[in-house]
Amino acid sequence: MGEKLRQRLAGGGSILRAPGAHDAMAGLIARDAGFDVLYVSGAAVTASRGLPDLGVLTMEELTGTVRSIARATGLPLIVDGDTGYGEALNAMRLVRELEDAGAAAVHIEDQVLPKKCGHLNDKTLVPTDQMAAKVAAARKARRHLTIIARTDAAASEGLQGAIARARAYAAAGADVVFPDALTSLEQIQAFASAVPVPTMINMTEFGRTPLIDAATLQAAGVSIVIWPVSSLRIAAHAMEAFFTELARDGTTAPQLDRMQTRKRLYEVIGYHEYEALDASIVRSIVPEQPD
Repeated sequence: MGEKLRQRLAGGGSILRAPGAHDAMAGLIARDAGFDVLYVSGAAVTASRGLPDLGVLTMEELTGTVRSIARATGLPLIVDGDTGYGEALNAMRLVRELEDAGAAAVHIEDQVLPKKCGHLNDKTLVPTDQMAAKVAAARKARRHLTIIARTDAAASEGLQGAIARARAYAAAGADVVFPDALTSLEQIQAFASAVPVPTMINMTEFGRTPLIDAATLQAAGVSIVIWPVSSLRIAAHAMEAFFTELARDGTTAPQLDRMQTRKRLYEVIGYHEYEALDASIVRSIVPEQPD
């Protein structure tokens, strides 16, 4: 998967659009909508477990999620590897574990633990050479995984500081660089034009970066755009409304038109295809009445 992703990047063409999928169902729905690359956000996976994005997700929890999404969708996954779960040796193990789980790419960031969302304040960064060593270790460990180096330097070291770090990470072996929390299209364009490898940009909502459409980002020189937590935000907002109304009404009847039907659920998860694997199982018939 990683080699295929790098080939697509090397071939130019349209910007790679990777919406966040925090679980396999989200991944299947995104695939059905026409997306052919997905992003697995550490923040979204952590939040789905009721925890904050402060580096508390374990490698096993991450790789388990990646494995389920990769198995269900068969799509290339770009995975948030936080700080690599430790130092250089830990990053090397992460690379191998993610490859075995079915990932196509991982990004590792240059923050000090406990790390924060890139769009929050008071982030602390490791020295450039320390992060470069971690990137080099990840590159050495990889069999096929695409290595993405994320820098959070723009807030504390300015755009030029972020560019200098990105160049160092590219020289250490990063296939792609990822400057988080840039604050304007002009900054994004300047960054992309100043680094020798493809650039990935984060279009998270409610952050420091203005929301910019994929076509405009492509024109600015961006190769990959991610929307990491968007589907989780949509789902959580819908569930808030659902539970509020259910507590009030005591029935789900008024909300049926906002639900995925049983028929559509079975289509998404391939229910009947699984039944067909065992000829002894009688094909289930979905009731025709509304459900």
